[in-house]
Amino acid sequence: MFDPDAISIADYNYPLPAELIAQFPLTDRDASKILVFNNGLISQDFFSNIDRHLPGNSLLVFNDTKVIRARIIFSKSNGALIEIFCLEPIAPTTEIQAAFHQQSASTWKCLVGNLKRWKNNQLVHECMHQDLRLQLFAKYAGTCGDGSHAIEFHWDPPEKSFSEILELTGLIPLPPYIHRPTESSDTERYQTIYAAHEGSVAAPTAGLHFSDSVLRKLAMKGIISDKVTLHVGAGTFKPVTTKRITDHVMHHEKIVVSKQTIVWLLNNLQRPVFAVGTTSARTLESLYWLGVKLIRDGLGQKPVISQWDPYQGNELNIIKPEQSLEALLRFLDSRGLQEYSGETQLMIVPGYRFGLLSGLITNFHIPQSTLLLLVAALVGEDWKRAYYFALSNDFRFLSYGDSCLFFNPVKFK
Repeated sequence: MFDPDAISIADYNYPLPAELIAQFPLTDRDASKILVFNNGLISQDFFSNIDRHLPGNSLLVFNDTKVIRARIIFSKSNGALIEIFCLEPIAPTTEIQAAFHQQSASTWKCLVGNLKRWKNNQLVHECMHQDLRLQLFAKYAGTCGDGSHAIEFHWDPPEKSFSEILELTGLIPLPPYIHRPTESSDTERYQTIYAAHEGSVAAPTAGLHFSDSVLRKLAMKGIISDKVTLHVGAGTFKPVTTKRITDHVMHHEKIVVSKQTIVWLLNNLQRPVFAVGTTSARTLESLYWLGVKLIRDGLGQKPVISQWDPYQGNELNIIKPEQSLEALLRFLDSRGLQEYSGETQLMIVPGYRFGLLSGLITNFHIPQSTLLLLVAALVGEDWKRAYYFALSNDFRFLSYGDSCLFFNPVKFK
C-alpha cells in the first residue's frame, strides 16, 4: 500500500560539490558521458554511442518545446537594474502560442528581480534592430500571490508580435546554479536541435546531448521516435522544502500532444518506450492517467491530472496502456480535436507504478528535487549507486552536465 507520508525528502540527498556542476556545455553535444544503469549493472560510455545501449526496437519520445528569451533587463535612469522573468501569459489570453502572436500589448505572470527599486513607475527597454528602434514598456499590475507578479507589457512598433519582441530584447534564462552571465552561445546550446514550439523558461536538458549524427545512428538501428510538448516552467527548479513529500505542492505545466502521436504510441506499445527527459516522462505518464480518468469518469468532462491522482485506487492493476490511450482517442474524437492540450500536475515519487515508461534518458538532478524523486521511482534505492558512481568518476552534473540511461527494472529483468 502506497504511503506518501513515509517518504522523507531527506532520504533523497547527496553531496554535490560545486566544481561538478557544469557551467558550460561541451564543444560537441554528443561528447558528454552517459551512465547506463540496467538490471543493477552500471557502465559508462560517451553519449555518441547511445545507440549501442538501446534495444533495436525502442521507441523514443522527445519533448520539442523551445526555450524563450524570458529574461528582460530594464535599466532605470538612476542606474538600477530591474530583471523581469516572464513565466506565463495572463491576458488577453492564457494560451501560450496565442500569447506569443499577440500584438501591441500583453500581460504576463513574472518573477521580478530588484522589485523594491522599481517603485511602480513605467520601465522602458530600448534597442535597435535593422535601423528600427524598438521600445518595450513594462507596468507593474499587482502580485499574483505566489511570489510572482502581473506585469503589463506594451511595445512600439505595435505590429510586432510578443515573440518577436522577446527575441530582440530578452535573454536566454540559464538555471540559477549556472553562475555566469548568459553568453551568445547559450542561445544555441541551451536549446535542443529539434526545438519547435515556444513556451519553456528552462530547457528539457536530456535532449541537449542529441546531435544529427546520433539521431542518424538511432534511425539506422531501427529505433523510431516522435515528439510531445511540455512547456517547462520555473517550478522545475523549485526545491522540496517540506519534510514530508505530501506537503509539497507540485507545479503545473502545459502539455500538448497530437492525436497522431497518441495513435503512434498505441500502435507501437509492443516496443520498449524510452522518454528523453523527465518532461517527456511526465507527459507520457500523464497521457496514461488522462485515459484512466476518462474510463473511470466518462467522456463528458475534460480530465485534469492532479499530483496525487495516480496513488488513489488500483486502476493501474486493471487498466492496460492500450485501453487508456484508446479512451483518450475516443475523447478527442468526441470533441473533434486533433490534439490534447491541457496541464499536468503529475508528481512521480517512489511507490509510483509506471503505465507507459520502459526507460529514461535524463541528466543528473539537484539533491532533494522532484526530478530526483522521479528517478528513484523508476529504479528504487539504486539511484544512490548510480549517483555515487557518477560522483566518483568525474561526471558533470545538472543542465549542461552528462547523461544517464535508466532501464525500468519491472520491464527489463
